[in-house]
Amino acid sequence: MRIDPFGLERWFAEYEHEADIMLAESGIRSLDASRFDLDPGRLDYVIPTNGDPEFRASVGERYGRSADEVLFTCGTQEANFLTFLSLLGDDAGVGGEGADADSAVGSGTHAVVVTPTYQALHAVPEAFGEVTRVELEPPEWELDPDAIADAARDDTAVIVVNNPNNPTGRYHDEAAMRAVYDAAVERDAYLLSDEVYRLLAAEPQPPVASFGSHGISTTSLTKAYGLAGLRFGWIAGPEAVVERAWRWKDYTTISPSLFGQHVAKQALGRREPRILEENRELAETNRAIVADWLDRHDLDWHDPVGVNGFVTVPDGFDDGEAFCRAVVEEESVVLAPGGLFGFPDRFRIGFGLPTGELEEGLQRVSRVIESTEGGA
Repeated sequence: MRIDPFGLERWFAEYEHEADIMLAESGIRSLDASRFDLDPGRLDYVIPTNGDPEFRASVGERYGRSADEVLFTCGTQEANFLTFLSLLGDDAGVGGEGADADSAVGSGTHAVVVTPTYQALHAVPEAFGEVTRVELEPPEWELDPDAIADAARDDTAVIVVNNPNNPTGRYHDEAAMRAVYDAAVERDAYLLSDEVYRLLAAEPQPPVASFGSHGISTTSLTKAYGLAGLRFGWIAGPEAVVERAWRWKDYTTISPSLFGQHVAKQALGRREPRILEENRELAETNRAIVADWLDRHDLDWHDPVGVNGFVTVPDGFDDGEAFCRAVVEEESVVLAPGGLFGFPDRFRIGFGLPTGELEEGLQRVSRVIESTEGGA
């Protein structure tokens, strides 16, 4: 098995630690720990290791699913990784007990992945099997269910969509997502939707795990809630898939974080409406600021849902990497080159940080753009 280097993470490792301003982060600004009770009691494992049953039941209700159809994970990254482990490959199931779950899930070696997207959503399935990519096309980045159906095969185990999309911020509508779900059902495959940005939308669409027996949703409290440090996420989907993922989890992190589960219960309880209201207001305020900034510099994006935008590179730079290197090396602001997502003529901007910090970062980026214009 071979896994490609994670380009975005290597880019961050090169620049993030020393930079003044991070304009490449894809989530909302982090909440302060003082808003929560931080004492979970005895520092033991979470027992049972798939998560507190009552809490899993509460999360499952959001999808019309039971406690046994939810597995708590260390962020969305682990949720996706365990799902791919569970679905892909001739021997995707792990042996021993649970043969019923293995036979219920089946196996295949092929995945259809809608790109551009977060690298892990295509690199991990490529490590386990074969991937066919279905590209979204600029400037609208519109989901094409027919193209996805054409790409699916008899050995397709899973179709993968990130919705809202990273890096473009495109929120694919419910009708398109249900058409993709139908394509998965037609091939007896699953539709995996990474929905980590979904609740930043003013009017969130139904999650894919609520569509039916072939729907799997993954998410976490990282991007929409501003709680990245909890490393708390989950898989919601068919019990057989969740059971198989739990058996794989025994070989990764064993249980979710005790602190993560403790704070997650609070964040998803009575505090949730206020947290989401604050974060949506911040996202909307900052989106308008970035939109005005783009207009001033004659740059273009698809108006995003969430706090990511995929922007055309200014004139005077060879590509997104050249532009982003100039910005970080001259003004200590980190952006993400579009080539990391397969589009070298673009860059990703994240605008979920505090508004004052965003405005300072944009002023610095403007200086780089304007200095190049002056030189021309």
